[in-house]
Amino acid sequence: MSRNDDVVARSRAVLPGGVNSPVRAFGSVGGLPRTIASARGAYVTDVDGIEYVDLVGSWGPALLGHAHPEVVEAVREAASRGLSFGAPTEGEAELAELVIDRMTVGATRAVEKVRLVSTGTEATMTAIRLARGATGRDLLIKFAGHYHGHSDGLLAESGSGVATLGLPGSAGVPEPIAGLTLVLPYNDLDAVRAAFAAHPGRIAAIIAEAAGANAGVLVPDSGFNAALVDLAHAAGALVILDEVLTGFRVGPAGWWGLDPSYLPDLVTWGKVLGGGLPLAGLGGCAELMDRLAPLGPVYQAGTLSGNPLAVAAGIATLRLADADVYARVDAAAARVSGAVDAALTAAGIPHVISRAGSLFSIAFRSEPVRDYTDARAQDAFRYAAFFHALLDAGVAPPPSVFEAWFLSAAHDDESLERIEAALPAAAAAAAASRP
Repeated sequence: MSRNDDVVARSRAVLPGGVNSPVRAFGSVGGLPRTIASARGAYVTDVDGIEYVDLVGSWGPALLGHAHPEVVEAVREAASRGLSFGAPTEGEAELAELVIDRMTVGATRAVEKVRLVSTGTEATMTAIRLARGATGRDLLIKFAGHYHGHSDGLLAESGSGVATLGLPGSAGVPEPIAGLTLVLPYNDLDAVRAAFAAHPGRIAAIIAEAAGANAGVLVPDSGFNAALVDLAHAAGALVILDEVLTGFRVGPAGWWGLDPSYLPDLVTWGKVLGGGLPLAGLGGCAELMDRLAPLGPVYQAGTLSGNPLAVAAGIATLRLADADVYARVDAAAARVSGAVDAALTAAGIPHVISRAGSLFSIAFRSEPVRDYTDARAQDAFRYAAFFHALLDAGVAPPPSVFEAWFLSAAHDDESLERIEAALPAAAAAAAASRP
């Protein structure tokens, strides 16, 4: 047995599935997950000492690359002063100021106040509670294929009609809770209009990923997010823009900053915000945010909210993420997605590459992917062979066809050439695979 085999067996004996987050278990691609011992720049190294070019990036936070020296030093310095205080720190205000500044484009300011939490699930859960508290309504609209964390009401799956009440998407979710979520097809404004018409005065908010990145990449139609705001506000509801994945990754102000022609009521962030440590947040106008305790009646709390180590990592990451960083990430993503496209085309495999800024994903089908139904209607079986061929060649892509690929500013010519060299064999393996 390799060292990795031994660690996986040990983990499976004491952790459900051997992991603490399901996609890490390699369930959709098969084989044993690689247990990572260290990471630096564009590379991760497993417990057997095998190095891989990383295309997961900790699922988004590693915008600068792994273990950036200045981020590590910021965390080390913060740790020397104490790990957690359960009291306010100056860094919390500094990070909030950075976020507010980034969420200001020209004369348009999307956020006036910020609340820091520890996870993306906490951020979206709090945003929904705040929206319900502000409107006095209970129902929520979400879109099929959009993931907003694992709180009960957000695991509802799509029903049979445009305004069908959701059913539990996970065991353990009571139907009355799931029934408060209306699951609609993405990029379908008529479905949104029908939902508001069917439930007048009952919908508190629409929550949507700014650009979908959890069923592969699902790009919003031009003007879709702005139209959501118009429809919601006309019905007295709010809009929560979930930028846990896209926030500060696809640009300095996230996806919203690429088209600041509309104003969501609340925005959530995670991933890049903490620079690799557990940190997330939500923000909006002062009037709405001040409804949170201790000023208002909407309660939220967390012992580790605004943890000083995570805040230090976030400050360092946002300060370092300048225009050059975004240009390098965009260029690397364009190069890799182009190489994937070329390799799959040469192998004669029907496919599309969906891109939202520097995020991209593969779908093994000929037609574009606009919603969750499209994402599921593909030859997903091809991905396992494609994935393992890359892994065997020292390249680590996401272990699911329904995940986005993440590049970083640390992906240089050498790492990109290694990816390009591995792709033809991976495409050939995908072409030879069978259901």
